[in-house]
Amino acid sequence: MTCVQVPTAFGPQAVIAVPVRNEEDRIAACLRAIDAQSGLAPGYLGLVLFLNNCTDRTNEIVTALVPTLSIPVRVLTESYVGAHAGWARRRAMDAAAAWLGDGRDAGFILSTDADSRVPPDWVARNQEAIGAGADAVAGRVELDAAEAALLPPSLPARGRLEDRYDALITEAEARIDPDPHDPWPCHRTAIGATLAVTRAAYHAVGGMPEIPLGEDGAFIARLIEHGLRVRHAPDVCVTISARLAGRAPGGVADTIRARCEEPDALCDARMESFLRAVRRYVWRRRFRRQHGQGTLARDRAWARKLGIGPVEAGRIAALPLGQAVAEAERASPRLAYRPIGPRQLPREIVIARIGVAAIRIYLALSHGLRRRLAPLQQRAFIDADSRNP
Repeated sequence: MTCVQVPTAFGPQAVIAVPVRNEEDRIAACLRAIDAQSGLAPGYLGLVLFLNNCTDRTNEIVTALVPTLSIPVRVLTESYVGAHAGWARRRAMDAAAAWLGDGRDAGFILSTDADSRVPPDWVARNQEAIGAGADAVAGRVELDAAEAALLPPSLPARGRLEDRYDALITEAEARIDPDPHDPWPCHRTAIGATLAVTRAAYHAVGGMPEIPLGEDGAFIARLIEHGLRVRHAPDVCVTISARLAGRAPGGVADTIRARCEEPDALCDARMESFLRAVRRYVWRRRFRRQHGQGTLARDRAWARKLGIGPVEAGRIAALPLGQAVAEAERASPRLAYRPIGPRQLPREIVIARIGVAAIRIYLALSHGLRRRLAPLQQRAFIDADSRNP
């Protein structure tokens, strides 16, 4: 492995990690977008480029562009026959974490892809969310408009339906089982093209999972299981490629191509029928309450309802909350995800719109009732206290 470093007097407080392989057509746009970040103090930002197994002109383009950038850059190159997406992203993010360790502040790491374009306020918006208390920030993505226009019309149409339904079930989840660190509006995208994580949180979960597929989603899941605060920020959005031939097997390009070839392929796992999704969120809310009250180990009714045996139930009850929720969902045959297909989306969207409206009304009435009862309860407490001096 070789490393080319642009030296700086002080370490940056945020470092962007970009794994790169054979991106001669897109790497220049990616780097210019990163270099155009606004609202940051001089020296605040650094960039790690991890060029792995490149066989095109990517190395030469990077070598020519790096001296023209206004931010400090570390370029690492490596060839490895066992390379895959998780390995490359981990190497890039580990290098970013090490660089932050050289500086005056622990700071945070950002991740994007070499075929993506980040907006000028991307780092600033992630910085704002972390400053507000998040340990990690997951952003949204949108396809490059020019490339998306070349796809079969049925694919963007399906994407719009999925986005609409995903927003509805996400709102239902956020209202039924709210996370104070990730309030509505939020989303549930977890993609390496737009991630940010504090250096402390990155090390707390052992870094990016070094797995061939889905390392980004597994990383976010690991953070949540460890009780760390993940903000799914709707105002953080990155443009990604809509190409059909990607660099990482199982990535966005493979997903797009597969849906072109098989239009009736199932939706993502979390896109269940609305009623099944609501049952899951209600279960999570009750489970969290029981965990907080310490009753999971004493009352095993929850485990019997989920089809979880007593030994496994005892193990789950002893885990920290985030891990307990994840392990219960993995262990229960009744909580297995049953994703719907694209033909079911229009019907489920209608049901979800009605359901979410009902949830909003119910919560508003409940909040209003609690607000009206609070003075009465306080007065009753004062009266009782005065009668028992």
